[in-house]
Amino acid sequence: MKKNNKIPIIMLSISLLGFSFFYLFPFIFSLVYGLTDNPINMKFVGLKNFIDLFQNQYFMLGLKNTAIFMVVSIPLNMLLSLLIALAINKLTKYRNQFSIVFLIPLVIPSATIAFFWENLFSVNGVVNEYLSIFGMDKIDWFQSKYGMLVMIFIFLWKNIGYNMALFISGLNNIPEEYYECADIEGANWLYKFTRITLLYLMPTIFLVLIMTFVNSFKVFKEIYIITGEYPHESLYVLQHYMNNMFLSLNYSKLVSAVYILTIVIVFFVAVVFKAENKLAKDLRS
Repeated sequence: MKKNNKIPIIMLSISLLGFSFFYLFPFIFSLVYGLTDNPINMKFVGLKNFIDLFQNQYFMLGLKNTAIFMVVSIPLNMLLSLLIALAINKLTKYRNQFSIVFLIPLVIPSATIAFFWENLFSVNGVVNEYLSIFGMDKIDWFQSKYGMLVMIFIFLWKNIGYNMALFISGLNNIPEEYYECADIEGANWLYKFTRITLLYLMPTIFLVLIMTFVNSFKVFKEIYIITGEYPHESLYVLQHYMNNMFLSLNYSKLVSAVYILTIVIVFFVAVVFKAENKLAKDLRS
């Protein structure tokens, strides 16, 4: 019995060792670059690199565009995926088929996705061909102020299916007896949605919020493949800045930006978990 109990500990220890060796320790040691002027001189400059970031126009541009993208795309993604999950959950036939349709974007390689959207929104793409029918001028979508809208659209197209699957799982965990009791009491659909569905779906909503927040950083792959290192200013996000700092071997600015982004992510996740724990206590009381 004692021998069996050691197996999970050994497996977890190996995973922890790998995580520490390849991620945690390099991340901690990289702080040295953030506190020095450059990797060669290694002159200590304190927090100067972090302060200079907020005076760097490209970092601030990336920070602004990233914030705008998240503020718009995350709530929109969650709302649409919830509505789709509610609709599919009501189906009695072809439920699995409809679910698969929304999950297809998850298995398509990033390069294929980029090629598809590039041909769709290029100057001579399908979208402009249809717009020209109505006498509208052609738009280079990825090199215009509309680039952010295309970026949000790609993110929604790719990630709605994943969140939809999470919401469907959460909906299936709500006991049907709650709805039956509400029907007996004569409750309308709005009461059932707000007092039963949303209330007991809250743990799933918090999970989807965190996953959507994390996945919002991954849209950079498709945008980078399409637009390269220096896209239109409407598409320039924090990942562009950090990638360009890496390519130019400017490790001091790169590490400073990474640590600031990490602090923001940790703070966001901590707030979400605190809100979830508070809500869980309210539900139990």
